[in-house]
Amino acid sequence: MTEHAESAADELPEPSGTGRVDVVGTAHVSEHSVTEVESAIEESKPDIVAVELDEGRYRQIKGETPDDLDASDLLRGNTVFQFLAYWMLSYIQTRLGDRFDIEPGADMKAGIDTAERLGLGVALVDRDIQTTVQRFWARLTAVEKLKLVGSLAAEMGPPLTVGLTVGAVFGGLFAVVAGAFGGPFIVPAGVLSGVLPGGLGGTVEGLLDTLLLICVVAAGVGIPIAALLVRFRGEADVEEFDMETLTDTDVVSAMMEEFRQFSPGGAEALIDERDAFIAHRLIALREAGYHVLAVVGAGHREGIQGYLDNPETLPPMESLTGTEGGRRFSLYKLVGYGFGVVFLVFFGLLILGGASQAVLLQLFVALVAVNAVLAGGLAKVAGAHWSSAAAAGAFGWLTSLFPLLAAGWFAGYVELRYISVNISDIATLNEILNDQESPVMDLVSRMRAVPLFRLILVVALTNVGSAIASYVVFPVLIPYISSDIGGMQGVSRLLWQGVDEGMQILLGVL
Repeated sequence: MTEHAESAADELPEPSGTGRVDVVGTAHVSEHSVTEVESAIEESKPDIVAVELDEGRYRQIKGETPDDLDASDLLRGNTVFQFLAYWMLSYIQTRLGDRFDIEPGADMKAGIDTAERLGLGVALVDRDIQTTVQRFWARLTAVEKLKLVGSLAAEMGPPLTVGLTVGAVFGGLFAVVAGAFGGPFIVPAGVLSGVLPGGLGGTVEGLLDTLLLICVVAAGVGIPIAALLVRFRGEADVEEFDMETLTDTDVVSAMMEEFRQFSPGGAEALIDERDAFIAHRLIALREAGYHVLAVVGAGHREGIQGYLDNPETLPPMESLTGTEGGRRFSLYKLVGYGFGVVFLVFFGLLILGGASQAVLLQLFVALVAVNAVLAGGLAKVAGAHWSSAAAAGAFGWLTSLFPLLAAGWFAGYVELRYISVNISDIATLNEILNDQESPVMDLVSRMRAVPLFRLILVVALTNVGSAIASYVVFPVLIPYISSDIGGMQGVSRLLWQGVDEGMQILLGVL
């Protein structure tokens, strides 16, 4: 969306020539703030009521159909995590609104409704929310991102239940991979052979060992996660606030300082930059001769007023717009490219070493088949349609060879033929998370029915399945596939031969 000073809500009236800006600080979930906003507008009758909204949030408040999310943006790497950050911020505000029995954003709606009732202009002066969230997420450190996502997980139910559920998922994945390498790991081998007839004893031993392994991993992973989630829960802090004092300068300053201690970079993107952005728009309206009453959150009032009083301290508008550039060096990308190079070198050396076409074909077929089963299977577990799961299976092997080319993208784009995702899905997810009575698995089931959540789950689990396949195919299947050439020793011999052949070729070229 283009950042401009004019209102996207209504055409601005002719300026009165007053050239003045008054700022009203509100709590976005306070009934007292609604009354304060209505009274301030009726008493001052400004030319324009400026509200802390962008075009998208204005449309939501007006009850218009939310914009569909851009699928290409949503399926790209960090955008998923930016969505989580936006969801977390939205959820916090929703919980506050429920606690104090008022709809979030009621103060802004009161400003818009009162202005329209009195025939005044309305100006939207906040930065686009997508830009803000992207810059907010880019400024967070890895630890801060982990805490933010953990805080969202902490709201899904009792910490121990959530922790053990996550642990059980990891335990199941670990048991599959570990079982492919060997076992049993817990149940002694042969303990049931003399008790149960035929091969039934070994089968029962394997199943029992797998279940016990899942339980051990679930406890080992889940209990520490539960301990962390206990720290993330902050319900008591919310209950202590008196909404009539939430707009008090001292209370707001203390809250802002606490957030800055949590994330200085995040506070800069979420608070300081928006103070400057809003001030730029208000000053433009003031210089055009308008009398403006600005309705903003109490946390922004002091910063905006400071810029209004001292416009020369404003940072350039260009520094407040656009997306935040990522780091030039990315360990994730380095590992991804490195993984692809290793696979290509592996096959190249086998060819140079004299591996038969049959062995190479068997290796490739094994890679494709295992990816098809794991990537496609987990996509289906996530709730994907059969065609989406088929796409996950068909393209899963590409992720093994080139990790930056995620199979989840293919599955996600196919899934979008059947579902439509938009901003309103976030409100639906907030309602589900507010249900504190239902079991965790019931909450997860209901969340899977929300298109936006299911899409992200399909993409994520497809990529997990392909990643597991990468670790299973080569370490486990190579010894069986390459038995005709001497198993792993034969593969190693061919690899060394390939290295030697490659060196000879290189030296010959030089």
